Amino acid sequence: MKRALITGINGQDGSYLAELLLEKGYEVYGIMRRKSVVDYGNVEHIKDKIKFIYADMTDAISLINAMRISQADEVYNLAAQSFVATSWEQPIATAEIDGVGVTNMLEAIRTVKPEARFYQASTSEMFGLVQEIPQKETTPFYPRSPYGVAKLYGHWITKNYRESYNLYACSGILFNHESERRGKEFVTRKITDAVARIKHGIQDHLELGNMDAKRDWGHSKDYVEAMWLMLQQEQADDYVIATNETRTVREFVEIAFKTVDIDVEWQGGGVDEIGIDKATGKTIVKINPVFFRPAEVEILLGDATKAEKALGWERKISFAELVERMVKNDMEFVAKEIRMINI
Repeated sequence: MKRALITGINGQDGSYLAELLLEKGYEVYGIMRRKSVVDYGNVEHIKDKIKFIYADMTDAISLINAMRISQADEVYNLAAQSFVATSWEQPIATAEIDGVGVTNMLEAIRTVKPEARFYQASTSEMFGLVQEIPQKETTPFYPRSPYGVAKLYGHWITKNYRESYNLYACSGILFNHESERRGKEFVTRKITDAVARIKHGIQDHLELGNMDAKRDWGHSKDYVEAMWLMLQQEQADDYVIATNETRTVREFVEIAFKTVDIDVEWQGGGVDEIGIDKATGKTIVKINPVFFRPAEVEILLGDATKAEKALGWERKISFAELVERMVKNDMEFVAKEIRMINI
């Protein structure tokens, strides 16, 4: 029985990865930060199947201890301060967790079990001000946020440890991936949650920033399979994981509302643009400049050809299905909230 250690296990990706590894017969260990109230997050439904270890990415000793306890054959580093907007407000914390934290984990592996295989969750935000379209493994990086910069350090230190110490260490440069388990602070879940609340009549409108930002969106469940595949190869390498499609925030909004039978009609432009419910004439989308980034990433479009050929990986869930899944899940969630209030 293989042993796997997952950092960030109670997040979106961590939960899907834990499910996948349990299905494959792994003994799964998960790192959790100690809090006054235990929060299993997205792994609440499988918590009895996971062995939890309290540790922190900024505490190297605790990570060494986690490696000694788990004796993991595979380590998946998914822990991060992953909200881009917060990285401007907390740049040092972001650097410590997303950058130095990766080094701490690599040192723990090198100290305790150097034969273990390591996966680092890199990000398309490292491309930032894109130098070519589409972006692939050889595209130069140009991060546009403290988050992207910190992640770039994590990416390069992983490569450095692979080449310096012959560790099996690889990075997955994952483009935007969402799911029903995405946190509400992320724009995609913010949209689907608002759509559900507007449809149920408990919210008037949705406020967003840059409607023209383009992203390559896939489903987290597909992407964690790519993580696992990377650690099953003979040689460690880095791979872009993407859908090879790019969509605007505006398109995401339109499909989300369409899922609940609301057609959006756009009026005006710039910060004065609004989205109107065609049937009622009500304003359901507004632009709020507070949500603009200090330095915007205008377009991300990934080329996953290498992963498709070398790993045999493929995206199964389409963009439209992704959005529909998220909206339907939030429709049920909001309906439950309303029932609880009315009890």
